[in-house]
Amino acid sequence: MTATSAPRGVGFRSERGPVLVALMLTTALVAIDSTIVATAVPSIVEDIGGFASFPWLFSSYLLAQAVTVPIYAKVSDMIGRKPVVLIGIGLFLLGSVLCGVAWSMPVLIAARLVQGLGAGAVQPMAITIAGDIYTVAERAKVQGYLASVWAVSAVLGPTLGGTFASLGIWRAIFFVNVPVCLLAAWMLARSFHESVHRERHRVDVLGAALLTVALSLLMLALLEGGHAWAWASPVGITIVTTGAVLLVIFVLVERRAAEPVLPAFVFTRRLLLTTTLIAFGVGAVLLGLTSYVPTYLQGVLGADPIVAGLALATLTIGWPIAASISGRIYLRLGFRPTNLIGVTLAIAGTGMLALVVVLSPTVLLVAAGCFVVGLGLGLTSTPSIVAAQSSVEWAERGVVTGTNMFSRSVGSAFGVAVFGALSNAVYARLGDHGPDAIAAASSAVFTAAVVAALLIAAAVLAMPKVTAPRP
Repeated sequence: MTATSAPRGVGFRSERGPVLVALMLTTALVAIDSTIVATAVPSIVEDIGGFASFPWLFSSYLLAQAVTVPIYAKVSDMIGRKPVVLIGIGLFLLGSVLCGVAWSMPVLIAARLVQGLGAGAVQPMAITIAGDIYTVAERAKVQGYLASVWAVSAVLGPTLGGTFASLGIWRAIFFVNVPVCLLAAWMLARSFHESVHRERHRVDVLGAALLTVALSLLMLALLEGGHAWAWASPVGITIVTTGAVLLVIFVLVERRAAEPVLPAFVFTRRLLLTTTLIAFGVGAVLLGLTSYVPTYLQGVLGADPIVAGLALATLTIGWPIAASISGRIYLRLGFRPTNLIGVTLAIAGTGMLALVVVLSPTVLLVAAGCFVVGLGLGLTSTPSIVAAQSSVEWAERGVVTGTNMFSRSVGSAFGVAVFGALSNAVYARLGDHGPDAIAAASSAVFTAAVVAALLIAAAVLAMPKVTAPRP
């Protein structure tokens, strides 16, 4: 099974240009959504109520997205990428419309879950399709194009969300997805062609169901533990125990499955295991900083929300810059040395943030630290996922890419849970949520981010030396 080969050339004017534009549009759906909703939460709550439940707007989306990635990835290796990504866009479109017409918080939360089901296919399939139609030498540049979407969204999302909220039309933040979904689907249907050798497959329904329920429970525990319930409460213990038991049963079922939804080779091959661990660490650092940098800037330095958002945006600006030049580096030095350069920058950036909080905090220095972290993550994430993709053939590339993206999602949830527990412990010890407490909590979080970056370095050091990537 192979994607239809295409002439050489990367860019909008090449023959594959329309597909690249379509992939960027599909990526934009997830990228903009990650920043646009948060800015409109006060307006949403004021209009339809449900202040106590609004965190589920993000939790339900993240849960649905994370648990479906491995399933979509496996299905794409069976029937092709195109139908899976079109289904994902369709679900995202449906969820967006339902969000736009929601009349209560529970309805909006359910609609966000539908959006998450679509996002679980959209983002990994965009990266997988890029891996199918571009060579190893071309992929880093293409990843730069896709990463640039996140950089633009880092500024565009909060701006649109804030504008719509101030105009009292928060529903527009969901309806704006409609034309983008339609255009992306039309361009993919028209421009992307793949030849898939049709074979009879045995769908691992039991494995998929066990994985979905088990991961949903474990992700739920990570996202809500310490917030909706205490970690050691009966509810918390029951959820974690049930999820862990189901995960063990899933592993036993997969050993006998004819076509397992998550094959064992993903965790037994050294390169795939280490790149998966790298993705986990990247997710933890990324969402940890995204969640706490704005709070620090506003609560301690008194920065305006827009200024705080733009300071954080330097992280997602540094990422595509590094991603776009990573190809020239790993083709010359190899994947492992490139990752070492990236993780060194990530350690330096997180260390800079931890020191800035203690020594001389300014918005400019925090923005500079975020930019260095972005450069580091760009030089770490892109080479690692390209290395994983280039080590397998078409029939395994979907699962490999999906596992990598799934690991990043789990890392994000784990990072939020750990960083949240640290900050809550500081608040409980100091007994308030004033500027001094926020500064102390932020210092603990940024120090934890340094530790997470060091763990990424350990995974990078364990990578095998791959110096000659396959075209």
